[in-house]
Amino acid sequence: MSSTTTFAVVGTGWRSEFFLRLAAAAPDRLRAAGVVARRPERGEALTAAWGVPAYATIDDLLAAGRPDYVIASVSWPSMPGVVQDLVAAGVPVLAETPPAPDLDGLRALWSDLSSSGPGPAAVSVAEQYTRMPGHAARLALVRAGVIGRPTSVEISSTHLYHAVSLIRHLLDVGMDEAVVNARAFRAPLVDPLSGAGWDAAATPQDRTTTLATIDFGDGRSGFYDFVDNQWWNPLRGRRIVVRGSHGEIADDAVVRLVEPTSPVTSRLEYRRTGVDLNLEGNDLVHVSFDGRVVHRNSWVGTRLSEDDVAVAQILEDQGRYARGEGPQPYSLADAMQDHAIGLAIGESARTGADVRVSRDVWG
Repeated sequence: MSSTTTFAVVGTGWRSEFFLRLAAAAPDRLRAAGVVARRPERGEALTAAWGVPAYATIDDLLAAGRPDYVIASVSWPSMPGVVQDLVAAGVPVLAETPPAPDLDGLRALWSDLSSSGPGPAAVSVAEQYTRMPGHAARLALVRAGVIGRPTSVEISSTHLYHAVSLIRHLLDVGMDEAVVNARAFRAPLVDPLSGAGWDAAATPQDRTTTLATIDFGDGRSGFYDFVDNQWWNPLRGRRIVVRGSHGEIADDAVVRLVEPTSPVTSRLEYRRTGVDLNLEGNDLVHVSFDGRVVHRNSWVGTRLSEDDVAVAQILEDQGRYARGEGPQPYSLADAMQDHAIGLAIGESARTGADVRVSRDVWG
């Protein structure tokens, strides 16, 4: 197997720099071969910042040498066209988001790709949340049957398709249809931190909280709770509860019945280096449960944050997939289903009515 994954990026926004930064952090495993920039000045800026060549078009990029795959990191309206152009050029694609803004766009893209040679399998999506260390550990426990049959997931952490991805995978519902009921509430909240940094003069402003139930049938449900800017706001925490027939996982606490009259509680434990007098450097090394490791960070030494670790892993996994060395990291069909349910949450919150998400063309 090749030890280094090479990729290129179409697009020059903040998320594009996210990928370039990860390649710079782990140059022995990830290499950015170039970036396609619509505006020459942005291409020059990225070359200066990250040392990657900039190209005016996809054809120019590929003529200089083919990477393992190309990341499409452009706006939602532009995404379907860029994805189709890359597939037509015969290069595997990693789309940065579900690659169309609405259901009509998703269906049209699926139809167009299905009529091409490699089909939808040529496109993966960079949905990283199941690879975040804590979530990966919880998913491992659920799949090992620690809490029995999973029946519900409550999540207050991230928004729409990201949250739906976690709910669907923890419940293992696949493409089963869902009924969504959502409501939105406005209330004042101090919001002192965003991607632009700290706001020392922050005062309470109205922010929206969206609550939704997702009924997958057969006793399986999701509960979605998200506040505007919850990713950044330090005044709003993050919670996840996974309930099953024999116990539940609440954040890092796991309770289950080990004997008929013996409920026991254990915890997910995180080995972090760089704390106090530990001189190994600042890393999350592994997550353990009851004395056994259930998730290892394969990026120890890079000092990446947990979200960075998840994205770096999907970049490497996509490289293996593109080279025929491993499974697809996150399929286009899964991402479209996540987005369809996320769109239903928004529609139900606007209308106050239930929205049914039936099996669609990608199912």
